[in-house]
Amino acid sequence: MACASTGCRIPLGVQVVRQRHRRQQRRRQIDASATGDGAALSKPGKVSVLGHSVWNNASLNRHIGLCPEQDAFYEWMTGRDFISTCARLTGLSRGEAREAALGALELVGMTPNMDRAIRGYSKGMRQRTKLAQALVHDPQVLFLDEPLTGTDPVARRDLMDIIRHLGESGKSVVVSSHVLHEVQAVTPHIILLNHGRLVAEGHVRQLRDLIDKYPHRIVLMCENYRQLASRLVTFEDVEGMELLKKEKGVLVETRMPDAFYARLPDLALHDACRITEVYSDDDNLEAVFKYLVNK
Repeated sequence: MACASTGCRIPLGVQVVRQRHRRQQRRRQIDASATGDGAALSKPGKVSVLGHSVWNNASLNRHIGLCPEQDAFYEWMTGRDFISTCARLTGLSRGEAREAALGALELVGMTPNMDRAIRGYSKGMRQRTKLAQALVHDPQVLFLDEPLTGTDPVARRDLMDIIRHLGESGKSVVVSSHVLHEVQAVTPHIILLNHGRLVAEGHVRQLRDLIDKYPHRIVLMCENYRQLASRLVTFEDVEGMELLKKEKGVLVETRMPDAFYARLPDLALHDACRITEVYSDDDNLEAVFKYLVNK
């Protein structure tokens, strides 16, 4: 196991990773810790990384990378100098640090700007640089706290690709975020926390199954939405329906979403229907989180 915790409560900024729960993280996996806002106090317990206790164990620093939510730069330094300095602090020699810094900056797409002073960096550049300092010493375990905050669409896409690649390459990655749709885009394995308490854990689809006793809402967009509705009303797995006149669509409620989705190909081939889009907000993590914290 890469990480384990027992009976403890550990704030990551205002995001709490665990309370009264034994957590073990396997190698080669990305865990996303999706949380609601709210501060929490620490609670004593046991935490181990790579089988070793983290308390008073500086030797583990070499194996852990942290990308904090808040900036903590020497603003007058260049990006290259800052990352090299961070590498030296993990025990690398001067030459090793320079080489590792260049590799980390290249990985996060910062080589064109690495010789500029950090004080002139945009928010996206700062996020990339923070990720580079977490990666520069090639740690096995990574903790990324709100790594996508304030980034533009291009930087967000690039950082999400990097995070996914890190998990696929064999590293254990824990991402803490309250932006649930971004969490879902990075990994399907989710830990839902609310004010420090574990709400649920598992694959997004498994979490969604927790609330399948409530109707699943599916929207079908169609120019001939009235004709579509006339066909849907005959489906035994459809419990409710609403015409979306402005959007030209139909909102369907069903307790058997899998059976309903299985019917869609035949329905879409019907000339009178001409379905242009199908989506469900209930499939996303935001809907799961709202239900679980309010039930």
